[in-house]
Amino acid sequence: MKMGESGRTIYLAIIGLGGRGRGQMKTLLQMPDVKVRVVCDVYKDRIELAQKEACDIQGFIPDGETDYRRAVARGDIDAVVVMTSWTTHIAICVAAMKAGKRVAMEVGGAASINECWNLVRTSEETGIPCMLLENCCYNKEEMALLNMVRQGVFGELVHCQGGYEHDLRDEIGNGDIIRHYRQDNFLHRNGELYPTHELGPIAKYLNINRGNRMVSLVSMSSKAAGLNAWLREHRPDDEITKKPVNEGDIVTTMIKCANGETIVLTHDCTSPRPYSRGGRVQGTKGLWMEDNRSIYVEGAKVDPLDENSEPIKEHKWASDEAWMKAYQHPLWAEYEEFGLRGGHGGMDYLVLRAFVESVQNQTPVPIDVYDAAAWMCVTALSEQSIAMGSMPVPVPDFTDGEWIHRKGEVQGRYALDSYDPSASGKSPLKTN
Repeated sequence: MKMGESGRTIYLAIIGLGGRGRGQMKTLLQMPDVKVRVVCDVYKDRIELAQKEACDIQGFIPDGETDYRRAVARGDIDAVVVMTSWTTHIAICVAAMKAGKRVAMEVGGAASINECWNLVRTSEETGIPCMLLENCCYNKEEMALLNMVRQGVFGELVHCQGGYEHDLRDEIGNGDIIRHYRQDNFLHRNGELYPTHELGPIAKYLNINRGNRMVSLVSMSSKAAGLNAWLREHRPDDEITKKPVNEGDIVTTMIKCANGETIVLTHDCTSPRPYSRGGRVQGTKGLWMEDNRSIYVEGAKVDPLDENSEPIKEHKWASDEAWMKAYQHPLWAEYEEFGLRGGHGGMDYLVLRAFVESVQNQTPVPIDVYDAAAWMCVTALSEQSIAMGSMPVPVPDFTDGEWIHRKGEVQGRYALDSYDPSASGKSPLKTN
């Protein structure tokens, strides 16, 4: 089946109708084989707006619901998409799986290790897949890097870095006004609150849960100053400005993997800065850096496809532009021919389409419940580490030892684990 061709129509329940939820709903409804039967939120005005927006696209009004338990229990839906506040994702996913529905959830950090285990055990007991909608795994650059890693460009990987470095002071500072859940998290918690945008792609590079795993982490938090300063300037007379902020401006988390690699994550949302995911991929042959969009591969050409190009100068950065073109992932080559759509440069569409086709074909999901638990638990563990004076804490093995033997099971267009072009010489796009 070519990209853009329709499969059987699937009917969804959309839970959570803030800006993100409605935006993703519209992206889903751009797919001719997707319809929305029910929209659910605790705020009735959001329900009414989502109903109108859905009707404008699909031609009929989905039912509105304020209780997610009733929404997921409906017999006329095939799957559930959860777009609510961070700390409610897992509870809703558990309810959906117990109701026999495949479910996908937006990203965020877990509140506790117990809820991560509950998510995993529910999926195992019901046999229902749960997918984490980590869109950054499907970003153009991250997929090109995945291709480079699989083909050994960087040699044996030893270290990766990533971050969620995003100036969100206005969104967080006005959270009580715009009904955004980030504010409560920043006021009451202190940890790596939003780890998966950077950790998801890194976990795929390092084969986490499939021959490797994270074994321990240490987190450290700076003082909380940026949000307080913003509130004093922009909301000097409001009650919110008097409340203490727990979340440090910069949270740094170091992770050790079973196979010896290290990972460094940075969370930075309350200081003035340009957006970055702070990527770094480093191995025995060279490394790539996001912030200066540069690469260094020992003994390589500046343009890997042009034998007449200059060699990369010793100990000097080269632009990654030619490398990104040379190692563009086949999925993105097909996607650009099909036409980009959806938010965040097109990666939202890809991650949602991966879920939709897994529902249609009743196949495993490319970012599964073990990935979701391992990536999301970093938030709760980082809080523990910081609270104990930056002591190391163990990372649970949610696979119960199966990580040693688990392989990339998902095949086809959206595979993130099993794609090995150097071994097969075939595009994963030709397997469907």
